[in-house]
Amino acid sequence: MEGYSIWVAAALAVWAYIGIVLQLGPGLWWHEALVAGAVTGMIVGDLPLGLTIGATLTLMSLGLWTYGGATIPDFQTGAIIGTAIGALGGGMSAGLAVAIPTALLMTQMDVLGRAITTFFIHAADRYAEEGNERGLAWMHFLGQIPWGLTRAIPVFLAVWLGAGPIQSLIHSLPAWFTNGMTTTGRILPALGFALLLSQLPLRKYWPFLLVGFVLFAYLKMPVIGIAVVAVAVGFIVNMLQPRGQSNV
Repeated sequence: MEGYSIWVAAALAVWAYIGIVLQLGPGLWWHEALVAGAVTGMIVGDLPLGLTIGATLTLMSLGLWTYGGATIPDFQTGAIIGTAIGALGGGMSAGLAVAIPTALLMTQMDVLGRAITTFFIHAADRYAEEGNERGLAWMHFLGQIPWGLTRAIPVFLAVWLGAGPIQSLIHSLPAWFTNGMTTTGRILPALGFALLLSQLPLRKYWPFLLVGFVLFAYLKMPVIGIAVVAVAVGFIVNMLQPRGQSNV
């Protein structure tokens, strides 16, 4: 499978740059795997594939966040590269086979980006002590460049070179490493759900958890259907409460 043109690679690199940088500021959620995959799908001409890969990686990322500066898998970059490679002809399976290892391997680039930006942080401290507002503003602006490039450069190279070099790199990794990444990829969705459930008052509302489990595991109801049932049950419970009583 050949790669894309340099313009497509550049466009996706810019998209990766913008998404990860906006994570630090406005918080538009453009770095989310579902959004990154959808936009990538539109650029490479396969929106359904982008949505599918993005949604799968979003499921894996539920409950995961960079709390306290912790490094987590980069599902944005995984969605971009996975969608681009999958659209070359490999489809969903090939896309995920690239996306998950990419997301896990990009943790090293995340650490690198954070380490480089410390230079600008210390420089900004000096400008702040001097009362140099212009210098402080420039350090704030320049500090996002290495952070964005840690995503833009890998995306550009991977998309431009195509699936061949990426697959060769993955196949050259030792079996214990690839098996570990596969296991981690399977554990991440369960970990994400566990983190979310830990924030909910399950001791008080455990029957609702059982109802949802039965609907999904035994009655094979889709997640959207379960969500609709949950909304209906919520309204019923609210209507049955005495007026003025809150269930929160």
